[in-house]
Amino acid sequence: MTLELTDPHPIERAEEILTPEALAFVEALHERFADRRDELLAARGARREEAARTGRLDFLPATREVRESDWQVAPAPPALQDRRVEMTGPATPAKMAINALNSGAKVWLADMEDASSPTWANVVGSVLNLRDAARGTLSFTAENGREYALRTDAPLAVVVMRPRGWHLDEAHLLRDGRRGVGALVDFGLHFFHLARLLLDNGHGPYYYLPKMESHLEARLWNDVFTFAQAELGVAYGTIRATMLVETIPAAFEMEELLYELRDHASGLNAGRWDYLFSIIKFFRDAGPDFVLVDRADITMTAPFMRAYTELLVKTCHARGAFAMGGMAAVIPSRKDPEVNAAAFAKVRADKEREAGDGFDGSWVAHPDLVPVCQEVFDARLGDRPNQVDRRRDDVEVSAEQLLDVRSASGSNTLTGLRNNLYVALAYTAVWLSGNGAVAIHNLMEDAATAEISRAQVWQLIRNATVLADTGEPVTRELVSRVLDEESERLRGQVGEEAFEAHYRPAHALVADLCLSEEFVDFLTLPAYERIA
Repeated sequence: MTLELTDPHPIERAEEILTPEALAFVEALHERFADRRDELLAARGARREEAARTGRLDFLPATREVRESDWQVAPAPPALQDRRVEMTGPATPAKMAINALNSGAKVWLADMEDASSPTWANVVGSVLNLRDAARGTLSFTAENGREYALRTDAPLAVVVMRPRGWHLDEAHLLRDGRRGVGALVDFGLHFFHLARLLLDNGHGPYYYLPKMESHLEARLWNDVFTFAQAELGVAYGTIRATMLVETIPAAFEMEELLYELRDHASGLNAGRWDYLFSIIKFFRDAGPDFVLVDRADITMTAPFMRAYTELLVKTCHARGAFAMGGMAAVIPSRKDPEVNAAAFAKVRADKEREAGDGFDGSWVAHPDLVPVCQEVFDARLGDRPNQVDRRRDDVEVSAEQLLDVRSASGSNTLTGLRNNLYVALAYTAVWLSGNGAVAIHNLMEDAATAEISRAQVWQLIRNATVLADTGEPVTRELVSRVLDEESERLRGQVGEEAFEAHYRPAHALVADLCLSEEFVDFLTLPAYERIA
């Protein structure tokens, strides 16, 4: 096998990351694991088709022994004992990386997945910024002369990097003419350049693993970690990984996910929007029983969401792992104190629920939310770094509870449809421009928001759902009209030049995804073809 680099546009300092040794390591990862990745992706489709026929999922009989036997994940290293506040965001541009590291959060999720548009410049630039940060040299000077540098008066956030999910390819590294695996490229370049640096800093190579749909995908990651550590002479078990439970099949395999990665596992995280998106995707042919109400109506207190999060806490703490809460995506307003007060109160209530349920920490998307989240978890934890010792033996969750999406109160409305189309358009346009983290309506949005938005529109069309506020069924004609209206609204907001460059292509893409007879598994797959 040969690995070919196709890089038509020069990237500043790329030669520091794309060294022959680093590329050889990435090639070795592909040689051993790329074919297994392909087989596991194929297995996803077969499992989804079976669930569509039966309208249900269940806990796996074949892995009952794992769920019923006594085992624990490896003890957390000192740097990951306290995760009460985790800041999330992309590792490019450098300004955002510096702000995240300086935010006062215990951990920074340095995102090369949902909050990053995977242009080749962003992929290489992310690894470069993370390496500079590990060396203490990351800095940035804005056009107005303002300088950004890493703080020296307080600890920086511990970095946990999130590579792309198994489903995404990398067009700029080819193996025997085939595209590389995005996850192996991201992990490989990061681990090769940073593993030793991070260990020297008293941390380690730590990762968030997204979008998995089975414990066999976690097993693949474990094998990747085992090989990578041996190949570079890093002690077995040095890597620590937190897995996002953000697909509905993964919710039925939480224990198995931890078990497969037990020597490298750190915990599980509850990812709200991708989880809801996955429910639509997985049960897209199962009829109206799986139609979700407007996404604004689905709170974490909905019974089926409570079942999901409480099962996650119970599973993690039974196995000695951390349970990490979901995103607070509010972007503070500099102009409207009343809007801020209401938003911060909502964030506080959400974090108080998580801390009370037993979560060990939670996510925020903006530095101004770090003190809010920290205050809530400080009140719950006191001097303790976490509450892993708090068992949730009172929790019993059935398959029926996890799948009872009709337990959410609310309805489907034209307002909800319109908001979904606006967000899908606005986010996709900015993603096509190379930015994966976007402020929309005072919320920091990433790919998960666009996914649930466009998937819900497709689902409403598929089931001819009647809107509660207008009494009309959702049809392709209605969606096309509303999409045109929202597109024109955005044209007025962004101007003609930006609209033609990015919003018109986004309009075409969102229309294809929402109006197609067949459901496209990931928005980012056809979108990537437009930037690759």
